[in-house]
Amino acid sequence: MTGLPPKPAARPDRVSPWRYIRLFRQDILSAQPARLYRAWMAEYRTPFFRSYLVNQPDLIDAVLKARPMDFPKSDRVGEGLRPLLGNSVFLTNGETWLRQRRIIDPAFEGGRLKDTLPAMWAAGLAAVARLPGGEVEIEAEMSHAAADVIFRTLFSVPIDDDVANEVFHAFRAYQRTQPILNAGAFVPLPRWMPRGHRARTRATARRIRELITRMTAARMAEIRAGTAPDDLATKIMTTRDPETGETFTTAEMVDQVAIFFLAGHETSASALSWALYLLATHPDWQDRVAEEAAGLPEAPDFAALSKLRVTRDVFREALRLYPPVPMMVRETTRSERFRNRALRIGSQVVLSPWHLHRHTRLWEAPDAFDPGRWQSEAGKASARQAYMPFSAGPRVCTGAGFAMAEGTVLLALMVRAFRFAALKDRVPVPVAHLTVRAKDGIWLRVSHR
Repeated sequence: MTGLPPKPAARPDRVSPWRYIRLFRQDILSAQPARLYRAWMAEYRTPFFRSYLVNQPDLIDAVLKARPMDFPKSDRVGEGLRPLLGNSVFLTNGETWLRQRRIIDPAFEGGRLKDTLPAMWAAGLAAVARLPGGEVEIEAEMSHAAADVIFRTLFSVPIDDDVANEVFHAFRAYQRTQPILNAGAFVPLPRWMPRGHRARTRATARRIRELITRMTAARMAEIRAGTAPDDLATKIMTTRDPETGETFTTAEMVDQVAIFFLAGHETSASALSWALYLLATHPDWQDRVAEEAAGLPEAPDFAALSKLRVTRDVFREALRLYPPVPMMVRETTRSERFRNRALRIGSQVVLSPWHLHRHTRLWEAPDAFDPGRWQSEAGKASARQAYMPFSAGPRVCTGAGFAMAEGTVLLALMVRAFRFAALKDRVPVPVAHLTVRAKDGIWLRVSHR
């Protein structure tokens, strides 16, 4: 081991509300005090609402598993994402969300993962062929690879398809202009009042949705003509709600494709980039992954996926240390009592995978990179109560199994082909915008094995 992986410096315990808001908009991770890595719960007050960050496992279970409908997603996060995601399953609650999940979930059940493996594998091999040697900014390369996976599995086209390529570059531009929270997240604004989105953000969101609409409408025409390929888009667009018999309209499908791309591309790219950095700084584990990956066949083989145990544990550990979605926000719909503290209706309940995964009371050596913990009894016990990179309960990410398979396959293919080494003068600093990324990118030295 070459030392502990980097994490942001924490702010002082006490700052003014206005300074906190400024820090939060810049980077939600360094805006938090160090005590959150050991606290079971912390309260924060603003002039407009109260927020409670919760790390206590039984309280997290109450929010996510036991009574999820009593704690809907807070629209304070949705305020910043709605121009792009519309009314997607990531932002909705109640009956709308239940209907959307009834239509979407079957696409990711049963044998569908096996069906999507060839597309993942092809995207991985394309990424290997594309990766240059020398000093490489690996986040951009992994963003390209993850976007390729999404388009191959969703629409049966590689990323170099003209429209797919344009969507990819538009998403990269969107991420650079959109803070994770905007003014509407902190101040209760009437629906008619502007949300403070930057003009460039709004324009980029419109362009992305125009491109997705074009692809979705074309697929709808192929479905009607009976010529559509059997991929995820076709499956979702032809699945009927078992309660109403309805399918998604083209407009509804645009919302869902937007979140599939954001969730499936942004989060996977983040996790893969950090996984490669961790392997670059821990060459002993990199050698173990390379040895395991050397046994992979050239053609996609679902049985081979189950043999990548070390690679899968490395990816799990990367998700623990650098969860792509660092915080989730729920809202109370009735009076609650947490740890003998009264929570009013409308209070914000913040669940933080970032702090939970590094909690000093819940993990041994929480800041250390140790994939071996996933095969220990202590590690398995910690995972059961304090690991949720894909959320948990009914609102767990529907593509969690897809993401784990994608991360494992791409990581194995990359390390089989290349050796990755860290650059001493370029230590990445994690920051959270839409996902946990590095402030100035992740630069690695890449050489062929």
